[in-house]
Amino acid sequence: MPNLPDVVLWSIPAFVLLTVLEMAGHRIHPDEDAAGYEAKDTATSIGMGLGSLAFDALWKIPVVAVYTAVYELTPLRVPVLWWTIPLMLLAQDFLYYWQHRGHHVIRILWACHVVHHSSRKFNLSTALRQPWTGVTGWPFYLPMIALGVHPAAVAFCYSVNLVYQFWIHTERVDKLPRPFEYVLNTPSHHRVHHASQGGYLDRNFGGVLIVWDRVFGSWTGETERPVYGLTKNIETYNPLRVATHEYAAIARDLRAAHGWRERAGLVFRGPGRQPAPGAGTGPAAAAAPAPEAAA
Repeated sequence: MPNLPDVVLWSIPAFVLLTVLEMAGHRIHPDEDAAGYEAKDTATSIGMGLGSLAFDALWKIPVVAVYTAVYELTPLRVPVLWWTIPLMLLAQDFLYYWQHRGHHVIRILWACHVVHHSSRKFNLSTALRQPWTGVTGWPFYLPMIALGVHPAAVAFCYSVNLVYQFWIHTERVDKLPRPFEYVLNTPSHHRVHHASQGGYLDRNFGGVLIVWDRVFGSWTGETERPVYGLTKNIETYNPLRVATHEYAAIARDLRAAHGWRERAGLVFRGPGRQPAPGAGTGPAAAAAPAPEAAA
């Protein structure tokens, strides 16, 4: 297995430089219609990003163990060569689409991903607002491991996908020429994904390619200006609360629910589900707010 670079680590200086340049651009040439930057929001996004690096290091331990076990059990092997790497990247991007879509339509997964959508700003620092419970994505890539792709190669492909998505978190780039907009995930497509308007909700899940959304019916083009954030925004910049608020909402709803079927629905169905009226008793049921719908 050849050594593959840590793409995310090598890209950190570029992340910092581009964020500073975009921030300066908003200062020098402000756009009244753009979401722009706000100090507390930016600090929270950076804090979430730094925290995710630490927590991801812990989550990798059990994930690597499972991946290694599956890789050792399968008789298949995919060599890491100049012509297999593009195929691996394509396969990973396809599975990322389903991972991303799943994290919008299954509430317990949304509890992890909601962190990334919790800012009402949309700029390069928003790309850094990553969850601290990122262990939820690993099952989606088991097919690659089972087909003989080395776990390190899967990690490399995932990091390339993640780095690509950094630059699409901006309002400073308008729509690109049509061929690029048709094939690639672009800032225009991703602005739609981060918007909270009804027509934009749960759209444009692609990582590098937008073609998966076109094929599977989840693509929507940018028309009206997006309003960023959640359908029910959280009023906090506390990184711990940002990281855990939807898990807390799930716990409140579970206390207010009755019956295992309803509890299972509150965990594994869509983010907009609530306990049935009169399902629970006491202050926990009365105080439980409606969870955010996927944005």
